[in-house]
Amino acid sequence: MNTGQQEILGALHNCIVTCNECFDACLSEHHVSSMAECIRLDRDCSEICSLLVQAISRNSSNIDVLARSCVEICERCADECSKHDHDHCKKCAEACNECAKVCRKLIA
Repeated sequence: MNTGQQEILGALHNCIVTCNECFDACLSEHHVSSMAECIRLDRDCSEICSLLVQAISRNSSNIDVLARSCVEICERCADECSKHDHDHCKKCAEACNECAKVCRKLIA
């Protein structure tokens, strides 16, 4: 595994963990109904990142397709999390933006 792949896998892993933490924390917020879209996007983002990690590890021919989707979903999640003032949302937005940035390197 080269340094570029390590950077990408590291960003994906960080995004997965951070989105899952945000998802869990959102469920504990006082007005959880106002966090519904954030919760949905946290789950989508975590799942697409997980799928992309798996595709990279098996050298799938669909890496670029999944990377495009990952960039788009990470950006959506970052945008949504940026609307909230919770620390977990701020951390999630940062992780998603970083993940989108490094995943662009995978797009052929």
